Amino acid sequence: MKFILFTSLAMLMTVITPVSADDRAAIRKSLAEVMPGETQYSISDMPIKGIYEVDFGDGFIYLSADGRYAIKGEIIDLQKNINLTEQKRAEARLGALAGISREEMLIYPADKGKKYSITVFTDIDCGYCRRLHQEMKAYTSRGIEVKYAFYPRAGRVSASFDKAVSVWCADDRHAAMDAAKSGKAIENKQCPNPVGKHMDAAAVLGVAGTPTIFTQDGQRLPGYVPAAQLEQMLNKQVARQ
Repeated sequence: MKFILFTSLAMLMTVITPVSADDRAAIRKSLAEVMPGETQYSISDMPIKGIYEVDFGDGFIYLSADGRYAIKGEIIDLQKNINLTEQKRAEARLGALAGISREEMLIYPADKGKKYSITVFTDIDCGYCRRLHQEMKAYTSRGIEVKYAFYPRAGRVSASFDKAVSVWCADDRHAAMDAAKSGKAIENKQCPNPVGKHMDAAAVLGVAGTPTIFTQDGQRLPGYVPAAQLEQMLNKQVARQ
């Protein structure tokens, strides 16, 4: 992020107006003064007169039309009760997750018809990750598909990283994952694998701990969530849409 955002701000929405040439020029001039050399960003309309969103790809800020004021806070549509800032974050998360294909994840499919799909960044040696994995049947029986991405917290040169690679390279990945998650030794293997790619995506997504869960609409749930509680949360998310 180029600026530290996120206190709290509620604003009433107005009609969206296009970014005028004058406003665009003023914003670019202001950014050139505070961030010389920074040119990779886009300026977009906001449903608030005189306020624009500047997206840098790895974060975004809100600026006044004259480029003088940066807004710290969450922008909320009070009429629709929608957090536009969180909505934008969710869109960015989905974009980052889209860079990992299904073929590059270890997937535990839903048992009887998929209702929901979650992406879980996991560390084989993480206690709460193992607790989540112990409930795998409870998730899948509720129609929740679990897509695993690896995030060995100890880094790329660690036993946890080697275990993740070994799981991926195993003849039966699910059996190897189940064994590793239960603390059993698995055969050390090497092969082309997506573990490094998972870690790169985790860095973009701001994953710092495990497990970190991302819902199919881009919401982030840091930490272990029991299956029954997660199902309730996902049901509520759908009901709000």
